[in-house]
Amino acid sequence: MRHRSIKKTLDRAKAPRQAMLENLATSLVLYEKIETTEAKAKTVKPIIEKMITRAKVKSVHNKQQLSRFVPDKKAVQKLLDVLGPRYKERNGGYTRIIKMAPRQGDGAHMAQIELV
Repeated sequence: MRHRSIKKTLDRAKAPRQAMLENLATSLVLYEKIETTEAKAKTVKPIIEKMITRAKVKSVHNKQQLSRFVPDKKAVQKLLDVLGPRYKERNGGYTRIIKMAPRQGDGAHMAQIELV
């Protein structure tokens, strides 16, 4: 039964959805600002928030946990060396979503997600 299941499927099976979210999270960590659809931005936001919270404490365990979700070593290193110390004093709210004009081709609601 799927009572009170609130996860968004984004019209994808589990494996493609997981791969897409990993790629979005990696891109957001590396470039600190990405433009995507509003639904994808809202779905990746809590993932990024949890990753940055984990990156605040630089340890081997946290590095391994981050590597489980973000396979890119440069992104994990940036999380631990740059983003973790940057948000050390901040208690959440590391990202913001800015709504943009609809996409020209299909009219999808677009948004820009960026690190604060």
